[in-house]
Amino acid sequence: MPQEGELAAWLRLTLAPGLGGQGIRKLLTAFGLPSQVLGTSHGALARIIGEAIATRLRADERASDVEAALDWAAQPGNAIITLADAVYPRGLLEIPDPPALLYVRGRAELLAGNSLAIVGSRNGTAQGLANAETLARALSRAGLTIVSGLALGIDAAAHRGALDGSGSTVGVLGTGIDVTYPARNAELFTMLIRHGAIVSEFPLGTPPMAANFPRRNRIISGLVRGVLVVEAAFDSGSLITARLAGEQGRDVFAVPGSIHSPLSKGCHALIKQGAKLVESADDVLGELIGGTPTPTPSRDAPEETHALLRHLGYDPCNVDTLCGRSGLTADVVSAMLLQLELEGKVASLPGGRYQRVVNRGQN
Repeated sequence: MPQEGELAAWLRLTLAPGLGGQGIRKLLTAFGLPSQVLGTSHGALARIIGEAIATRLRADERASDVEAALDWAAQPGNAIITLADAVYPRGLLEIPDPPALLYVRGRAELLAGNSLAIVGSRNGTAQGLANAETLARALSRAGLTIVSGLALGIDAAAHRGALDGSGSTVGVLGTGIDVTYPARNAELFTMLIRHGAIVSEFPLGTPPMAANFPRRNRIISGLVRGVLVVEAAFDSGSLITARLAGEQGRDVFAVPGSIHSPLSKGCHALIKQGAKLVESADDVLGELIGGTPTPTPSRDAPEETHALLRHLGYDPCNVDTLCGRSGLTADVVSAMLLQLELEGKVASLPGGRYQRVVNRGQN
């Protein structure tokens, strides 16, 4: 880690209004370490970054913010890692726009681990959430660190599953690292800080802003060897992460779904474009770790003998459709669905539809 004086210089560069990552890299290329940049004459700086930004940089307008960040970094479990540090994640050095520094809480060593991103819709179906959690659990138990964006839905499910394995998990934020967003994930944030890690390139106190989340996605893809998309609509932000992964030379994986589900459209598009189709954790491990995948367990579990589940199949449908398929009355079908829902075998969806929840046996 840098000494406090050098870290303060890094912070001054990253906090300078209007400078940005490209400007920082130009200055580092021209003059060396941040302390050397800040010791350079105004005229020399202005020739690289322009008169106005050079004036703001030398004025040290964010001195109180620098001090607050140094105080934050001094607290146990907190760290600020810069481009010049030996522990800076090597994967991020390979991307076109590596963050100049990273704020980290928790197990910073996980950033250098053998890792996979699992991402998907914030409004995942019950089956999608179950798939994400089960896959993440199995992959974490196999030693992979699971990276995601700590959003609601698929991201949160992936983090929860990964916490149950030795590989653990890393959450990459689109806010300041001291901002819990979304608030509903507060407990999950605490779990990651204790047993995994959270990371952000944004200054302390940065609120959620739409423009920051695509930037966050390049860090997710940059940290990992591959990206697995579990559920995503055709215009999902998860596809940005997958695209960046492909551009960065990472493997892209996708879980297929129902041809009738809007949340399968993005995954199916990725598969058409060459993403590797994933039905089990072995499909991922075979690519990232090597070896012969073990056979995927059969879906023929005991609940397959339940008549209503056979009529339900694997696509969502409503009570009227089930009545037509089974010949049972609506009251009987509704009672069966309630029991199956209580057992965790069926989930209710918007619009009065139901979908079976499959345990694919990846753990």
